[in-house]
Amino acid sequence: MKILINWVVSAMVIFILATVVPGVHVASFVTALAVALVLGIINAFLKPILIILTLPINILTLGLFTFVLNALLILLASKIVSGFVVEGFLAALVFGIVLSISNTFLGLWGKA
Repeated sequence: MKILINWVVSAMVIFILATVVPGVHVASFVTALAVALVLGIINAFLKPILIILTLPINILTLGLFTFVLNALLILLASKIVSGFVVEGFLAALVFGIVLSISNTFLGLWGKA
């Protein structure tokens, strides 16, 4: 049950952020649900492999390359989900940073 709640909350955050962050567009809430699902799957399976493969550059940049990796994964999700449009790398970078901050605060709020 908690996974479903997290999925819907993440979709709501994605839907709201698409109206706030310029260059990111979500067609509907159902599309936001699909984006949340695809991003969850990508972050669960693909991101750990990429983190290990890019570990040397991540160490050199003191972890800042993780933001670049998040932006690339968001661009990948925009290619997979129709109705989710990210207009460029900078938009994906800003969207990824704001999304991770929002999810962190919502995760902390959910534990309280």
